[in-house]
Amino acid sequence: MVQGSSPPPRPTATKPGQSSPRQQPAAGPITLSTRRNPVRNPKRWLTAVLGVLTLTLTATVADGIVGPRPAQALNNGVARTPPMGWNTWNTFGCNIDETLIRQMADAIVNNGLRDLGYRYIVVDDCWFNPNRDAQGNLQAHPQRFPSGMKALGDYLHARGLLFGIYQVPLDRTCAQYFGAFPGSTGSLGHEYQDARQFAAWGVDYLKYDWCSPTGSINDQVARFGIMRDALAATGRPIVYSINSNSIHEKTGPQRNWSDVANLWRTTEDITNAWNTGQTNGYPMGIQNIVNVNVPLAGYAAPGGFNDPDMLEVGNGGMTDTEMRSHFALWTMMAAPLMMGNDLRSASAATLAILRNQNLIAINQDTLGLQAVQVSNDGTRRVLAKRLANGDVAVALFNQGGSTTTVSTTAAAIGKTGTSFSLRDAWTNGTATTAGTIAASVPAHGTVVYRVSGGGTTNPPSTFRLRSESAGRCLDVDNSNTANGTGTLIWDCHGNANQQISQSGQTLRILGKCLDIPTNATNGTRVQIWDCNGDTNQQWTFNGNGTVSNVRSPSLCLDVNNGGTANGTTVIVWSCHGNANQRWSRA
Repeated sequence: MVQGSSPPPRPTATKPGQSSPRQQPAAGPITLSTRRNPVRNPKRWLTAVLGVLTLTLTATVADGIVGPRPAQALNNGVARTPPMGWNTWNTFGCNIDETLIRQMADAIVNNGLRDLGYRYIVVDDCWFNPNRDAQGNLQAHPQRFPSGMKALGDYLHARGLLFGIYQVPLDRTCAQYFGAFPGSTGSLGHEYQDARQFAAWGVDYLKYDWCSPTGSINDQVARFGIMRDALAATGRPIVYSINSNSIHEKTGPQRNWSDVANLWRTTEDITNAWNTGQTNGYPMGIQNIVNVNVPLAGYAAPGGFNDPDMLEVGNGGMTDTEMRSHFALWTMMAAPLMMGNDLRSASAATLAILRNQNLIAINQDTLGLQAVQVSNDGTRRVLAKRLANGDVAVALFNQGGSTTTVSTTAAAIGKTGTSFSLRDAWTNGTATTAGTIAASVPAHGTVVYRVSGGGTTNPPSTFRLRSESAGRCLDVDNSNTANGTGTLIWDCHGNANQQISQSGQTLRILGKCLDIPTNATNGTRVQIWDCNGDTNQQWTFNGNGTVSNVRSPSLCLDVNNGGTANGTTVIVWSCHGNANQRWSRA
């Protein structure tokens, strides 16, 4: 079969070599360094430590609370817009103490960042005594935090800031897992006890990392759910931020975690590079993370946001243009804006990016929507984010290696009318247009306009559906647009016969709708047909990665017989959740 002019799939680079994590003493004074800290989860470290963590995920909590219950919808009243703040890890890793945290808090206040919304100060890994006390309570590290964590929280609160802390659902933190810090002080079996301790210390934000290569997504839902319930039981409003991807060989199945957490990481750890060639492994560059995070826009809402990881603005490794794109894209994606640089020595250029009030306003818009993809030809990418006052923010993103014009229209981003005002988020300059929205954008650059005027509808979003088992994308056979044309899997590319737009629960491709006959049974081939609004053309994206039909909810999109070759047909089959029924938006 000839598949038109489909380009080859994007090559996947092998993982670059990584050094071992910085070793830290269990006690004694430390010397703070601005040397960039290695990311915590390269796979090759797994053979350098005590071996693969194996443990049985039990459902009983040590202090008498039995769990986990099935995941309950999370509505804890916090994170109605994406949290903003600073985290210790990207620059300092384990090399932290209370003096550093206080200095950084003062810098946030003095640099005007607090008043722009950067309020959460999150103390990441290595803040704790390697041993719990005789009653099993967590303790501050006696040399690093001699005043204790309650005193640190009080210091932050007195300056109008909020206190964040780090813990893990299993027995060891990531630094402990890799032997960079002693002890085994994870929350496993101590969830309710630790939650009560955090509340007593005045904690406002918990970062909770899955630091193990083991565990299914069901294990993770259960274990993360225990801490969700433990935090709720304290009665204190605490932002709950989880990461299901730490150390895993492959980023876990995509899932809407809003029933479990306020924030959920969508990829492996970020690094200060534009493109590492990774699609689902360590380390992830800015472009790589954008490719994963953009298709997940439908998960974001007030109280629950996709988390593409902390900001690398100010940490080197990229051009100023790339740093500006990084920040602009994170604001458009309704991402938490957690700075990760040394704010005591931040340059004027870095502060200008972090203090951009136009972009912060887009990120903090009360609708809490993540930008959806309007178009993407592989070089020119357009994202649109509807705002509470009827405006639409549009990002014109140049993914290519040379300057090019990126363009769209007011209609394409969800605006109706004949006259519109454009405000450039970077220059604050304004212009008017009858409908065309365009800019000359440098390589790896992003121009953001706030579009006002006319009416507003939801902008469409486009994506591909990639099979987890085959790594190939759902494809309309030979780009044929006739009713009844079947679907199959093929190497992922950017042509129209793989580009899907979602309207409600219908999936549109080549101007038709993804469809099964009304009498479909196991083995019926998925096809395209004129859109008619019937339920056999409506689909549900489920939390386990499957896509089920609304008319026949027991039938899921399925790669026939688990095949992996180009041309393998896509059918419906009784939903079982195996890899050949799991799909990700790409």
